[in-house]
Amino acid sequence: MVAPAEGGCGSGTLHRRTPTTTAAPPSDPQKARRRKQKFMSKLCDSGFEEDLAPSPSPSPVRIEVLPLRPHAGQLPTWFLQYGDIGYRIQKEKEAHFHPCRSLEQQPQLTAEARCTLVSWLISLHKYLRLSFESCCLAVNIVDRFLVSTPVAADCFQLVGAAALLLASKQVEVCSPRISHLLSFCCDAFTKEQLCNLECLILLRLNFRLDAPTLAFFLDYYTNYLDASRLESGCRFPADSSLAQKVCELSLADYAFNKYSPSVIAGSALWLTSDLMGGQWAGELGSQQISAQTSGYSENFLIFPNDESQGVRRSLALECKDKLKLLVSLNKDMLETICTL
Repeated sequence: MVAPAEGGCGSGTLHRRTPTTTAAPPSDPQKARRRKQKFMSKLCDSGFEEDLAPSPSPSPVRIEVLPLRPHAGQLPTWFLQYGDIGYRIQKEKEAHFHPCRSLEQQPQLTAEARCTLVSWLISLHKYLRLSFESCCLAVNIVDRFLVSTPVAADCFQLVGAAALLLASKQVEVCSPRISHLLSFCCDAFTKEQLCNLECLILLRLNFRLDAPTLAFFLDYYTNYLDASRLESGCRFPADSSLAQKVCELSLADYAFNKYSPSVIAGSALWLTSDLMGGQWAGELGSQQISAQTSGYSENFLIFPNDESQGVRRSLALECKDKLKLLVSLNKDMLETICTL
């Protein structure tokens, strides 16, 4: 197509019109948005990418949990440097994070239902190779949430899964994937339900997740006994695996909610001492243990004998007797004791 050039009149010069390139149609913004949402939906709430790469097996990557205690004859660095200070802080906070009667305002939940849920959490944390600290914190989160919020019976397992997810985020380096947690609930719940409940729990607890746990006091007391025996030149006592099993039984039994974590941990060690022939009886019952941490020394009594602490000692004795009865009724525990 040609056209006369603009210019003077009578000019016979003709110019070819330059063809214009047809503009590309605008891209669909909704399509791009959907593509972005599809990618983001594959990011789980725990911060890990899900299903972005094929996995050889449906099970999560298992991380070997390093032992809290180093080689025999040595004390952990955290205990030597911060054990005393950490114990003081956790002991002061203990009463504020201890829900004594978590089922009082729960018309649809019973002690048996709580026992079932906690037993499931104990088994699940072992399968996922999470620390005992995560398990204890998850149980604490569940109990504190029950104090403030009525829960339907058919949603109780979802509360446990959300509590374990929060506890693992607080304690572990890597938390389990949401899709994997939901698979242990037989996929009865959705990811959206779990994330919404997780937010609700955080709001109800005012984002306070640093609760003193049974695992902390058990580890502290065990290291404290080791420090005492090391100073006196004695051989290290047996590990606290048996005492931890006793503590696991107490977690699932609602009757032990009246006792603080520090009392249960000390009573479990005391009972373990009796079951193993009184190996730790002196240190637990009456011996004054001295440990040097953070540059200074302080005397502690796990179960004080003076009259001003008589109530605490009687409470510990009561807890120990109940733990002894609980152990005697558990077949697996009896078999474990017989193999020692």
